[in-house]
Amino acid sequence: MYFNKTLLYYIQPPTANMRQEMSNEGVAAVERALAVLDCFKPGSEKLTLTDLSKKLLLHKTTVFRLLNSLIRCGYAMRDADSRYSLGPRVLYLGRVYESGFRLSDVVMPVLEKLSGLTGESAAYYVESDQKGTRLCLFRCQPHEGLHSQVLAGSIMPPDNSSTGRVFKTWAQLSGSSDERLPFFSCGVRDPYTSSWSVPVIGDDDRFVGAITIAGPSERLRNVDVPYFERAIIQAASDLSAGLGASVEIREVMYGC
Repeated sequence: MYFNKTLLYYIQPPTANMRQEMSNEGVAAVERALAVLDCFKPGSEKLTLTDLSKKLLLHKTTVFRLLNSLIRCGYAMRDADSRYSLGPRVLYLGRVYESGFRLSDVVMPVLEKLSGLTGESAAYYVESDQKGTRLCLFRCQPHEGLHSQVLAGSIMPPDNSSTGRVFKTWAQLSGSSDERLPFFSCGVRDPYTSSWSVPVIGDDDRFVGAITIAGPSERLRNVDVPYFERAIIQAASDLSAGLGASVEIREVMYGC
């Protein structure tokens, strides 16, 4: 007799085996197929089966089967010279994503989580239209206590604060990218404020902005510094993922 296992899960207490079946481990074949799509990048728009096999560290037969499935569904194409490229379905999904994309929907949840974890103000900065300056585009501040008073929409001049150093290093290319993250500063922009900042990477693995935790220096002297550093680095990685950064660049930048 045939039973629908999903229906059975809801009408009787789940066994250990059923809980394992309904787990969130994912499907290896799907992840491999998506890994194939991730191989195509600017400068590598067309790849041979051998190229893909080397990049994925998979046997050619396995990659060939994955490509055939992607081609049938419109996510990949094979040229007359036997090179592969992305298919039109990828463009369609990109258009769908773009039409529903709002930057605030990506940034604000990360800032809210970071602010909640640290109890301090969290902000996202981007380059302003004036050379060397930065714009506080989004900001999340706890409701209680004394906090940094930079408002969203504020334009900040170049300086040696942690955020300013991020932009000097990653936007103006005048600093050292070998410096350990996160950057930290105390009393630079004003004598009573300290901050940690980390660069944020976006689409095409390009620098797009900085994420910053800021608060009164007196209070931040007594916090668990490694905890704050881990929190902001994870936040930068999460935000970079939401803005389109590759897994590879996030591993290099943030180690996560």
